Amino acid sequence: MLTVQILITLALGIFCGKLYPAARLWQAADSITALALYALLFLIGIELGQNRQIWHQISTQGWRILLLPCAIATGTLAGGGLAGWLLAIPVRKSLAVSSGFGWYSLASVMISQMGYVELGALAFLVNILRELLAMLCIPLVARYLGSIPAIAPGGATAMDTTLPLIAEATNNEGTVAAFLSGAILSALVPVLIPFLIAG
Repeated sequence: MLTVQILITLALGIFCGKLYPAARLWQAADSITALALYALLFLIGIELGQNRQIWHQISTQGWRILLLPCAIATGTLAGGGLAGWLLAIPVRKSLAVSSGFGWYSLASVMISQMGYVELGALAFLVNILRELLAMLCIPLVARYLGSIPAIAPGGATAMDTTLPLIAEATNNEGTVAAFLSGAILSALVPVLIPFLIAG
């Protein structure tokens, strides 16, 4: 259902953009999206602060909790770099696009606001496709490879949109690990994108 809602919203946006290209709303789009992203980051912070199970898991596992998101980030960036090389896209730009880790709303807006509008559109498509593919792959990966590997396809979305699917396909340990991994990857997105674009 979520996938259908995303696709319908995107289709409506394209339709409205074609129908009313000079509307005042579109001129204010940058400010609106920036405020929405700040609100989203604030709410993620509240969710992290209130979840006691997460902090207990962090305190018991220590530095080992970083292994899963580090492995996911490494694999994602390696895949993004390879795809960029195959498509003749500069390495830093392809790495910046892939460092959205599935968080299409933040990655696309950040890259666009830095002056790379076409690259921002690519980031949107790449990261939304990752989320859609994750929704298809997570149950299969959980069934054949196990709970922990099933977290990887979701990337940053493992803490929100794909978390219910991971919870259904795995167990309590997988659910907590997914939330932690998604939270860490989400925190990396606004750090990595400017670093890779500006570098």
